[in-house]
Amino acid sequence: MIATSLLCESIGQQAVLALLTEVSASPKPGLVDRFNRGAHKDMDFFTFMSSAVALSGYFERCTQAGGSFHGEDLRILFANLRPLGQKAEQAMFAATGGVNTHKGLIFSLGIICTAAAYCCTTRAAASRLDEQVICETVAQMTKGLCASELASLKKSTGLTVGERLYKEWGMTGIRGEVEAGFPTVREYALPVYRELKSSQRYHVNDICVQTLLQLMVVNEDTNVVGRHDREMLTYVQQYAKQVLEAGGILSERGLAMIHQMNDEFVQKNVSPGGSADLLAVTIMLEYLCLAPPAI
Repeated sequence: MIATSLLCESIGQQAVLALLTEVSASPKPGLVDRFNRGAHKDMDFFTFMSSAVALSGYFERCTQAGGSFHGEDLRILFANLRPLGQKAEQAMFAATGGVNTHKGLIFSLGIICTAAAYCCTTRAAASRLDEQVICETVAQMTKGLCASELASLKKSTGLTVGERLYKEWGMTGIRGEVEAGFPTVREYALPVYRELKSSQRYHVNDICVQTLLQLMVVNEDTNVVGRHDREMLTYVQQYAKQVLEAGGILSERGLAMIHQMNDEFVQKNVSPGGSADLLAVTIMLEYLCLAPPAI
């Protein structure tokens, strides 16, 4: 079965909506949101909107790749995404004037779009589309990724941030998260998001911020370590835990702490961007499972 234009358009729109929902959620300590630019001097809310629109075609092309793939080795499907991702980065930089707003999500959401389309167009998963099915497919697509791109690394200069953190700390970052099928999202973020949503008491903005705080507690955020060190990561995790214990955005005290956290993060140049990316992944998976795209 080949992916229809309706399927590609639907999944692509959900990916763009996930990007826009994540950046719109406010306040987010150290991160770009509707109120301020956090610890980022080269981007703001409008930069993110321009980037999200520029990536809409990319997400549809990822969906087309997943929906038209008929091989048994899903690692080949993943390899097919690389040139698409490279062109998407060029489109992002063109839209933002050279600013990296969504490089991590070009990787993560592109894979999810591809996996979702593949699942929708195979008999095995045609009866049900949920995060387990999608994430298992993601894991199959990226099997061996950390070994091939990180563990076998021999060079010691000219390393990317992700490569450097692996060599120094053994941190696999988003590569490890993707290869394992987004366990941090499935085990921590989605349960919080869905519990708050099912209560029908909270606005989507507050659900997203509260979910972000949960991610900040448990995520080994390479954005934080890349800018600073593991001690700063511990500081971020413990701070987020204290805010959650105070009620997070759902209480007046917690909300005040979030604003204080943002002030401190801006002063210390702390940006939990890895957790923000996982929030967007959480939102995307929830959208896909809530309203599975028509084939």
